[in-house]
Amino acid sequence: MRSLARREEQKPATRSMFSNFFSDIDRMFDDDMFLMPMHLSRLGNGNLPAANIRETDKEYSIEMAVPGMKRDDFNIEYDENMLTVSSEKEENINEEKENYRRREYNYSSFSRSFRLPEAVKADNIKAHYENGVLHIAVPKAEQANQRKKRINVD
Repeated sequence: MRSLARREEQKPATRSMFSNFFSDIDRMFDDDMFLMPMHLSRLGNGNLPAANIRETDKEYSIEMAVPGMKRDDFNIEYDENMLTVSSEKEENINEEKENYRRREYNYSSFSRSFRLPEAVKADNIKAHYENGVLHIAVPKAEQANQRKKRINVD
């Protein structure tokens, strides 16, 4: 019962130019090549604050997460059914001490627009900033508050 056969010594495998090519292709697919556009879009929207929008019977409510801002940093405008919230903030820190000098510059800005229905009371839009959240209340006009009504045909 001799099932074992003697093998010849194997030489170390030499790599061909094709093995490098195929390993590079495999590595490209392993590195989430197809997800790259999503990652790039996230980088482009890094300064765009998140917003929650709610609708009630009386108003539209917009909440935007903008921590680290002050009330004076916001510019809110309403023009032709478009509500635009924008901000530009620039910080310069210059600190000089005996042993060191510190200079830091930071600039951040964003602009976000919301298309609103025509039936809003533009003169009564209110905004307040609290705990890093900008709250904007857009009241609906009277015609928007009316409930649906069934009309009988005579």
